[in-house]
Parts: sequence; C-alpha cells; structure tokens
Amino acid sequence: MAELADKVIVVTGGGSGIGRETALAMAAEGARLVIADLVEDSATAVAGEIAAAGGAALGLRCDVTRSDDVEQMFDEVIAHYGRVDCAFNNAGIEGRFARTVEYSDSDWAQTIAVNLTGVFYCLRREIQEMLKNPSGGSIVNTASITGLVGWRGAPAYSASKHAVVGLTRTAALENARYRIRVNAVCPGVVETPMGERIFAEAPGAKERLVARHPQGRLAQTSEVANAVLWLCSDRSSFTTGHALTVDGGFVAQ
Repeated sequence: MAELADKVIVVTGGGSGIGRETALAMAAEGARLVIADLVEDSATAVAGEIAAAGGAALGLRCDVTRSDDVEQMFDEVIAHYGRVDCAFNNAGIEGRFARTVEYSDSDWAQTIAVNLTGVFYCLRREIQEMLKNPSGGSIVNTASITGLVGWRGAPAYSASKHAVVGLTRTAALENARYRIRVNAVCPGVVETPMGERIFAEAPGAKERLVARHPQGRLAQTSEVANAVLWLCSDRSSFTTGHALTVDGGFVAQ
C-alpha cells in the first residue's frame, strides 16, 4: 500500500495484540508511527521493533481515559512529526464479565472510560489536527461484533462498542466535506493476550466461541490489521461512517 508511505499514523493500544500487529504492518508500508500505550515499556518496545527494521516510530505512554494525557501525547506527536494523517483508536479493555443486574458502578465506569471516552478524547484531537490539513485524513476506531449484536455477560463492553459505532458514524457525517474519513473495525473474537485472559477464566470458552464463528476458527491479528490498513489507505477513499466486520461470518447468522 504505497498510499501509506510517509503518512504519520497514531496507534493507541499499540503495545500488544491488534495494535502492535497493525503498527508493524503500517511501518512495513513506509508509514511513520506513533505507538501509544498505557504501558510505556510496551509502546517503546514496539517502536524499537519498527526502528530496528529501518522504520520511523515514536513510543509514548498515554492513559486515554485522561484528557490531559491525550492532549499531551498529541502535542508530542505534532512537535515530532508536525501533523497527523491517520489514526487507529484501538486502546480497549474487556472489563468484568457479569450479568447486567450484577454489574458494579466501578466496573461499568472503568470499561466505559477506556473503550468509549478514550476513543472520544483521541478522536476529537485527531479531527482538530486533520482539519488543518487540506488533504484531510483517515481515522479507524476499534469497535467489535459486540458493537453490532448483544452479548450476554458483557453489558459494559457491549454498550461501549455500540457507542463507538455511533460515535464513528456521527463524526464521519460531520467531517466528510473536509476529506476526513471515520470508520470502525468490528472484529470477531481474536487470538490476542486479551482473549487468552478470557479463556483462562472460563474453561471451554475458547472452543464454544470457535463453534459460534461460521468459519470454524478465531480471527488472527493480521486479518484485523489488513482491514485497518485498507480503511486508512486511499483504496477506501469513498468509505466513511462504515463499521467493517472482520468476524468470519459471525453477525451474518
């Protein structure tokens, strides 16, 4: 994807899983990366991988639930690169698994803060920066299949991901005339460290989830990364406000 060459791209939650895989794939296409993660060592490690392969990357710590952290992170991005061309708002947590009637205030607040408010803080600043650029930009938010269908035992996670889809569509409508595209990617269950934590807590969960995906397997991080790269590139130039499923047919059932 030559369209990504020299693009400045911010990836939140870039220290592991989908974020790391996507950042490495973008760097391989010549993009200049900013890896933002709550765990600074993870962010700098991925930036180091990119640099070791001859790419350009900046690793930064950022707590996306804090507006001042997000603003400081983007201030550093602008000071270092001068602009933002694309962004992948990927930072997220699974939260606690429990029925709605059993869900605590603190568990709800934490999940919403990371998965929704964090996306909003980043999206707001990204749009501000892209409005300064005549060529606009492209933003991809990580939602989920649980942003399109209900999921028993995950009220906060599902609510946050449904809200991300709504926020994505609203921002897309508001900014289409300025050449700023905003889309979401909605993965099925993915083989990631987050997924392994879930499987460890519930014996047999992995096998049950595999069976619910029509392709008979879980997604690989590279498959989600490929979708994000397409949405960031000019190959998707007439696509905005879209929630792209990467789910092996899950929501088609």
